[in-house]
Amino acid sequence: MTHVDTTAALPSLQDLLDPRNQADPYPLYSRWRAQSPLAGLDDRLMVLTRYEDCAAVLRDGRFGHPEADDPRFAGRRPSLEVLVDDDGRPVRGFLGLNPPDHTRMRALVSQAFTRRRVERLAPRIEELTEELFTAMERTPGPVDLIEGLATPLPVAVISELLGVPTADRHRMLTWSHAVARALVPDFLLPPGAAEQEAQARREFTDYLRELVVERRRAPGDDLLSALVTVHDDGDVLTENELLATCTLLLIAGHETTVNLIGNGTLALLRHPDQLARLRSDPALTDNAVEELLRYDSPVQLTVRFALQDAEVAGVPVPAGSTLLLLIGAANRDPAAYEHPERLDIGRTPLRHLAFGQGIHFCLGAPLARLETQIALRILLARAPQLRLAGEPEWKDHITLRGLSRLPLSLG
Repeated sequence: MTHVDTTAALPSLQDLLDPRNQADPYPLYSRWRAQSPLAGLDDRLMVLTRYEDCAAVLRDGRFGHPEADDPRFAGRRPSLEVLVDDDGRPVRGFLGLNPPDHTRMRALVSQAFTRRRVERLAPRIEELTEELFTAMERTPGPVDLIEGLATPLPVAVISELLGVPTADRHRMLTWSHAVARALVPDFLLPPGAAEQEAQARREFTDYLRELVVERRRAPGDDLLSALVTVHDDGDVLTENELLATCTLLLIAGHETTVNLIGNGTLALLRHPDQLARLRSDPALTDNAVEELLRYDSPVQLTVRFALQDAEVAGVPVPAGSTLLLLIGAANRDPAAYEHPERLDIGRTPLRHLAFGQGIHFCLGAPLARLETQIALRILLARAPQLRLAGEPEWKDHITLRGLSRLPLSLG
């Protein structure tokens, strides 16, 4: 199963978790991809690092998510269960489902969370961004982009989208950080994190239950009201499915966008030629965001499971295997991109796996793109002398790569 360059030690999961690789994991990815692009770390765990292999698995229906009680995957899967139903069975959002359950649930959610609904948010996102930038301008000395803009913007947007009162937004932030741990496979979680994440999910779902009751009584123009009322030939989301979906939207609508704004801004500042290019041609903003997604992906890895015997790149993958797809490595694969280590905001054609591929392609991708496009346009327009004012600090999260602090001078 394993393809290994015997001239050097194969990277391990410990290397992946090593804090020394946190600021820049890409040399490790490059070494892993060169030495063993399809590595079998044991008889049940494989690591994939090439674009072609990761994309193939994401599109292949033989790989998916196991049932919660499947003993073949004990201790290997992300904690995708949000709550339990009346019979005590775990309930998941559609991220953790396979067809036909995934097809049914995603179709219902897609009726409410439409591209048109997202596009209508643009004026409000611009208004919020301007307000947050003005507040940063009034701060003496350097500002922290993560605290001042990258975090509060998506929190405000997802809160307004779900109809969460302004007074409760700080609670949304706390829940989002904890619930995001659900995307980390059990075997990569630090001690105690699973319990904290489970408690946060319980608190968030209890809060949402109360909001659902209010929206059923008095629907508004928010997404939660639309999810409550959506139907397809008589089929509707159950309350548990509704709660699981909102939990997924909290992660997708907040955590990934925070990381994209922060990582993208840092990448541009570290590549002054590309920053100057974007300033001189703002029409490149949309393409720049795609390149930033590829260059330093907010989602660095995802997990799939072999639900039946399969193969990847001609290598047999027995049913019951766990596949760790290093998206960050795949997005810098020299077989897929020319000069992949180079940031090029004009790169075309541009394809990446930052939002996944296949049936689980990120439903929140249009919202994350829109928020980042607007944030970058306003930031660069209002801060012509923008520069780093200290060392960036990174979050301790193996799946979602992002900054905890980005000190900037607005000039």
